[in-house]
Amino acid sequence: MLRVGIVAGEASGDLLGAGLIQAIKSREPDTLFEGIAGPRMIEQGCTALFPSEKLAVMGIVEVLGHYLHLRNIRSQVIRHFVNNPPDVFVGIDSPDFNLGLETRLKAAGIPTVHYVSPSVWAWREYRVHKIRKAVGLMLTLFPFEEEFYRKHHIPVRFVGHPLADMISFENNPRDARASLGLPADKVIIGLLPGSRTTEMRRLAGLFIQTAMWCHERRPELHFAAPFVNTNMREIFEQTHKQLAPGLPITLVDGRSREVMTAADVVLLASGTATLEAMLLNRPMVVAYRLAPLTYWIARRLVKINRYSLPNLLTSRPLVPEFIQDMASPENLGKAILEYVDSPSSVEALTEQFDHMHHVLRQHANENAAQAVLALLGRA
Repeated sequence: MLRVGIVAGEASGDLLGAGLIQAIKSREPDTLFEGIAGPRMIEQGCTALFPSEKLAVMGIVEVLGHYLHLRNIRSQVIRHFVNNPPDVFVGIDSPDFNLGLETRLKAAGIPTVHYVSPSVWAWREYRVHKIRKAVGLMLTLFPFEEEFYRKHHIPVRFVGHPLADMISFENNPRDARASLGLPADKVIIGLLPGSRTTEMRRLAGLFIQTAMWCHERRPELHFAAPFVNTNMREIFEQTHKQLAPGLPITLVDGRSREVMTAADVVLLASGTATLEAMLLNRPMVVAYRLAPLTYWIARRLVKINRYSLPNLLTSRPLVPEFIQDMASPENLGKAILEYVDSPSSVEALTEQFDHMHHVLRQHANENAAQAVLALLGRA
């Protein structure tokens, strides 16, 4: 019987973990999984020592504030796996947590896999030495990352992205609008300020002010905003009532993919949602704001000038992106209306998106499972 230790943080890691568990079980049905897991992984049969939400902390300053708590969790997980060694350990994303864990487990003789490359090609490249010490195999979601690790002589495999497998090449905005109760005769702008509380608090007001700026110039616009939970909705709703109670925004519980499909243009926070919007062929404007100290530190460490996934996957920027003070209602609003007023540019953009969708559609779950089992000589 195969035993797999696995640690995933946040919703995106939970999605990847669930897909990997399912794919491994299709080959090795009796495999046991345990570690730090989200609801999807638990549903696939993973035993959770801790819930994955414990690792959902974003930003340098924010992580420092939770350092002692995270260190305590990691110490307990290390102790558990050293005393009960799995056949292989898979750390999914959350590099600040997982790489230290993988280093200890690899030193204890446990084969280690890291799934989702840290952004070492963008900042803190010195971490590549830590990765080499921690990781027996790196699984990357994007092809340019595989090239980086080969250059640094770290075992690597590009597996593709599960979202590219899940999302169809054909999506019907009209059906999505009908399903959500959105007006069929309006230009729809999707607003997605993020899935974390800190993101929502920083971006909700900015996105609503941007919507106001656009609506003043284009009264035919209608807005739609989805939320991962009631807490996110309450923060946004309160800000909406304070800033623009008359602004036409349809609030939706969950169903972010449907909202993006229904939208003519999407305004969203940088992150996995930008990849999802790209795969749905939606024109997008990307914005982000960090804690001031986090941004000050990051500016001195980051060596690339692009940060949204669609722009990182190509040799030239595809979508407008604005960070910190550049993320203003006027800048974001102008970028949104440029899409609204230029159908030809939207068509050219979606052709690029379609190409990248084909590049990333590689049956990622199956590839990742095959790579993990091959490491153990069981592929």
